[in-house]
Amino acid sequence: MKNVIVGTAGHIDHGKTALVRALTGIDTDRLEEEKRRGITIDIGFAHLQLTPTIRLGFVDVPGHERFVKNMLAGVGGIDLVLFVVAADESIKPQTREHFDICRLLAIPRGVVALTKSDLVDTEIVDLVRLELEEFFSGSFLEGAPMVPVSAATGDGLGRLRAELATVAAAVPERSATRYFRLPVDRVFSIKGFGTVVTGTLVSGSVHREQEVEIYPGGTRSRVRGVQVHGVPAAQAVAGQRTALNLPGLGVADLSRGMTVSEPGRFRPTQQFDARLELLVSAKPLKHRAPVHFHAATAEIEAEVRFFGERNALAPGGSAFARILLREPALLLPGDRFIIRSFSPVITIGGGVVIDITGLRYRKKNNPEARLQLLSNPSVGARVELLVRESRYGISFSELVARTGLLASEIEAAVDPARLRLIKHPQPWLADRAWLDATRGRLLDAVREFHQRNPLLPGISKEELRSRIVPGSPPFLLDVLLDGTGELLSEGEMLRLRSHQVTLKGDEEQARRIIEQAFERAGLAVPAVSEVLKECGVEPARARVILQILVREKILVRVSDELVFHRSAIEKLRGLLTARRATRFTVGTFKEWTGISRKYAIPLLEYLDRERVTKREGEQRLVL
Repeated sequence: MKNVIVGTAGHIDHGKTALVRALTGIDTDRLEEEKRRGITIDIGFAHLQLTPTIRLGFVDVPGHERFVKNMLAGVGGIDLVLFVVAADESIKPQTREHFDICRLLAIPRGVVALTKSDLVDTEIVDLVRLELEEFFSGSFLEGAPMVPVSAATGDGLGRLRAELATVAAAVPERSATRYFRLPVDRVFSIKGFGTVVTGTLVSGSVHREQEVEIYPGGTRSRVRGVQVHGVPAAQAVAGQRTALNLPGLGVADLSRGMTVSEPGRFRPTQQFDARLELLVSAKPLKHRAPVHFHAATAEIEAEVRFFGERNALAPGGSAFARILLREPALLLPGDRFIIRSFSPVITIGGGVVIDITGLRYRKKNNPEARLQLLSNPSVGARVELLVRESRYGISFSELVARTGLLASEIEAAVDPARLRLIKHPQPWLADRAWLDATRGRLLDAVREFHQRNPLLPGISKEELRSRIVPGSPPFLLDVLLDGTGELLSEGEMLRLRSHQVTLKGDEEQARRIIEQAFERAGLAVPAVSEVLKECGVEPARARVILQILVREKILVRVSDELVFHRSAIEKLRGLLTARRATRFTVGTFKEWTGISRKYAIPLLEYLDRERVTKREGEQRLVL
């Protein structure tokens, strides 16, 4: 079943609501004031099973100029427009404004209904048709079916249904495999059920019991129930009028303009870059001009800023611009929007979102060239730019949040000659040229370390990461190291394969002095500082020699202050092995070894760590 969303458009009192009622049998005027005044104030909804394979969802919008903002909340997610012009009045002010809005939102197709055709003769209908053909010339409605119709008599309804079926058949099905987004256009409460939101599901699918997030606030909920065109359903898919029952939330927690989507998938933005188009009928738009911004169902006050030396955009012109929103909104590249002036409040232009990152441009940058590249239909070109701009590459989750692309689309677009795809521990993309350059910096840093520290075996990985790629994800260092054969990894230490620790004559003598001092001491070892002081070399080199002896396991560091010769530790292990399964106290241990508490406690804690002994309250057990 193909679901096609049809939006009405046209001047007030040209018969949009009556026509939808005649086609569907549903009165979209639901408000008491609408019925009393006989005009549509807010958006209304109806549906029609047009053919066995096509179901239309109608979004009926108000035509009164005071309610155009409500019209904008309904027209954002439509697939085709049912453009209504009364045969007895022809083109009127909101005919023009609604047409401009449809064109700016890039609605691709439509059908024109010449309503109230029963009130005029055939010559007038033909004259209005000619006026509209001229009006629509060069637009998406050029050559569109134009059907005289009367909601009162039913004349023309059959042909209108047939034309809608033909046009709807050409509408490509929206993808249910994309990430789901439901812009909220209504919020209400039903007794016994709780809070319900409705909207047109513009992409993806949503099902019962699914966890969702309400953007931009970040509140989460679980879908208790789903309705499609007023009928309970297990799930809703893209292109359907959808209602979701969201438990745990009140009507005050939600409002028109919010978006229900996947939890944690996206990030709201308060500034974005766009391609902006100004209507020919508008006045010049100045740099930093305040506007009313409309996207999907959201209406937000905003400010338009142009790049470079541009101080204004001329009527009929187009330019890249940055839009600053007073409040955050969920927007993605490719989303269309409308801007309206503050006074008078009329539609003056619109455009398409290109980048939501809010990148801070510097004087040397060329924003227009960057945004032109991000406007490229090539997914690979866009992804490559975002990867290159990121300091250490970028995760797939970040790319999805910035672009709305599926992870599979990103992976398919990767050029392996230019980008490195890292799959574990998380999908990540890095620029190959950057990786090669950074490996060179790593090698230089290790060489420099060896030159300054010839007695040390190597540099710790964490120190190297903090020097060369500070703040990078830890796995990135491993990726960099995989690409070089000159470095050898030994645990958490890195060294050049060619590096060997070589002691000079005085260093060799100091090594013997240090080792012998601890060997002679047995378990009653002297302070480390005293031994190093007497070894014959300056303190810095002496400490390095001590580290070498510890690394070679000739000496054993039991605590920060106590170091023992391995022969003494081996004798101690032998002493305890002969007493396996024996329980003893600290006092007993001191009697066995002849050492004071100063040595006994650190040694026992070391033996516990080595699983030679096990502490059980005030006693220990020899394992």
